Amino acid sequence: MQVTIHPEVLKELEYIVALHQQHGAPNPMASVESLVAFVLASVADGSRRPGAWERGMLEQMGLIAECDEHNIYRAHYGPAQPTKGKTDA
Repeated sequence: MQVTIHPEVLKELEYIVALHQQHGAPNPMASVESLVAFVLASVADGSRRPGAWERGMLEQMGLIAECDEHNIYRAHYGPAQPTKGKTDA
């Protein structure tokens, strides 16, 4: 997968990294790549864990699907795995 970042957005992300390098941060990022990876992992965690702090970020951005399925905790990334031995009856 390849992600395209608008040049102005990239400029801001580079600025965030520069500020982290110059002044430190609670969770400093050493590169734009590490910053983007962290943000995307946070989005994925918020998607699969309704009670996580990351969930609020997704809710504010309107990224939670309007269905019960998106409000169920999942231990793993991706769709919920069927439970062994259980069937829909």
